[in-house]
Amino acid sequence: MNLGLDVSDRDGWAVLAVSGEVDVATVPRLREELHRLVADGKHRIIVDLDKVDFLDSTGLGVLVGGLKRVRAHDGELVLVCTQSRVTKVFEVTGLTKVFAIHDSVDAAASSGG
Repeated sequence: MNLGLDVSDRDGWAVLAVSGEVDVATVPRLREELHRLVADGKHRIIVDLDKVDFLDSTGLGVLVGGLKRVRAHDGELVLVCTQSRVTKVFEVTGLTKVFAIHDSVDAAASSGG
C-alpha cells in the first residue's frame, strides 16, 4: 500500500492529509514531509489521518517527533481522525492526552489548537 501525502493551507494552518498505511516502510516519507513543513516555517500543522488505513508505533513516533519539532518553534500540531481503528491506537497509548484530536479539518483550524 502506498502512502499519500497532500499539503494545503487552511486559515493559517498547514494541512497534511495522509492516506494509506503509515508503517515502518512508509514512515520515512511522513517524517521528511513534517520536517520540510517545519523547515519552511510552517509551525501550525494539522495532520489529517481520516484516510489512513493503518497506523503502527513507528507512525506514532513520527507524529510525536513532529509535535516536539513544532513546539520548539512555539507551534502546534493537531490531528484529525474519526476512524475508530486509528483513534484506538491513540487511546491505548495514552496519546489522546498529548494530541488534540478533532473530527474535521475545519474544527481543527478553528480550534486554535
